[in-house]
Amino acid sequence: MDYVYELWHFKIGAEDEPDTEDPTQAGKDIGIYTTEANAKAAILRLRDKVGFRDWPEGFRIFRAPLDRDSWVDGFISWDDA
Repeated sequence: MDYVYELWHFKIGAEDEPDTEDPTQAGKDIGIYTTEANAKAAILRLRDKVGFRDWPEGFRIFRAPLDRDSWVDGFISWDDA
């Protein structure tokens, strides 16, 4: 199976898990890379930049399979919740 590596940054520390429900973490989708090494290289390029340097341990790499559905249960709107 083929994978891509999604790089995100959150306002969190090294030991913290991202909380997608917490708007104060302000997750940023940095990019999608063909290898984990490329994603890690992006971290090295970005971690001293404004904003990122305030949360240098906030980078997370997520491995995602290609050609697979990730969300299969449908969804409801905020009004329906």
